[in-house]
Amino acid sequence: MLNKIQNLNYLLIFLIILISFIGAAGLYSAAGGSYSPWASRHLIRLVFFIFLAVILALLNIKYIYQFAYIFFILSFLLLLSVELIGVFGKGATRWINLFGFSIQPSELIKITIILSLARFYHDLKFDEIKRIKNLFFPILILFLPFTLVVIQPDLGTALSIAMLGILILFASGIRIWKFVLGFFVLILSIPLSLNYLQPYQKDRIFSFLNPEADALGRGYQLIQSKIALGSGGLTGKGFLEGSQSYLQYLPEKQTDFIFTLIGEEFGFIGTMFIILLFLLLISVCFYISIKSNHIFGRILSIGVGSNLFIYVIMNISMVSGLMPVVGIPLPLVSYGGSAMLAIIISLGLVLNAELNGNLKKLHNARN
Repeated sequence: MLNKIQNLNYLLIFLIILISFIGAAGLYSAAGGSYSPWASRHLIRLVFFIFLAVILALLNIKYIYQFAYIFFILSFLLLLSVELIGVFGKGATRWINLFGFSIQPSELIKITIILSLARFYHDLKFDEIKRIKNLFFPILILFLPFTLVVIQPDLGTALSIAMLGILILFASGIRIWKFVLGFFVLILSIPLSLNYLQPYQKDRIFSFLNPEADALGRGYQLIQSKIALGSGGLTGKGFLEGSQSYLQYLPEKQTDFIFTLIGEEFGFIGTMFIILLFLLLISVCFYISIKSNHIFGRILSIGVGSNLFIYVIMNISMVSGLMPVVGIPLPLVSYGGSAMLAIIISLGLVLNAELNGNLKKLHNARN
């Protein structure tokens, strides 16, 4: 046990803490220079979740492998329960109250999707990957959560689940022509899919295409976000000096648009610093994936790194006007317990994969 603690990847832990502290500073600013209500809770969650991640990192990876499918089933049941006992908020039913805590199961199921696909491809021989029949299980693992999240409705999270699955399947060795075929099917299905979008989702697409058409309505969020980012310039207006934020022009500044708040106060240099930290964190996950000599650890680590990449690229693209506003948080920075729990726990799994990266076989874990 002591040897494992000494061999933990402290660079990865340091990056988690540093990015989270930057998030706490942003939440402090978003509250007008107060730790309450967001920054204090963010820091308390950080301490508790880091502790959970370290415990998870010290477990025998064979147990994580053994229970991968069980974890998925449990998280799927939580996601299914949203339809029965879900709490409505922000135009959708995405949360459930469990033991006094509000949980968003769609964030947690991303971890178990990664675990399930990692186990599935670990158990396959390399020459079995190309067989069409071996696509059915991965597609089912992705399709069921995707469908439930779309129903909530939460199009942004549903898209992130689809992207995560595609990246994992690609990393697992699925042939390119299958992705090309899937892409054409997706393009052909767009006209049909538009008919099933909620009115507010259509408004987000229209506001993305032409935000100035309704500058005080559906285009308001995106316009104010661009103004805040642009007004930050090279070095920003200074900590606690963001006028867009303090004058309440910037909506959801503690969650979806916290990157914009940081950009206004710390400018281009501040935003690039955050992006570089995320790139380093993702690179560490990919490096651990490369080091692992078993498929389970490789896909687990690359899946977690890919999930982080999707969070970051979607949030930054959203607030800078490169894609419609879809409600994706900036990991470890935005306020929100479920997303923070999911990210830190998944990084605990990566720590575990590195500590157990030299296991020659995991197949005997099934015995």
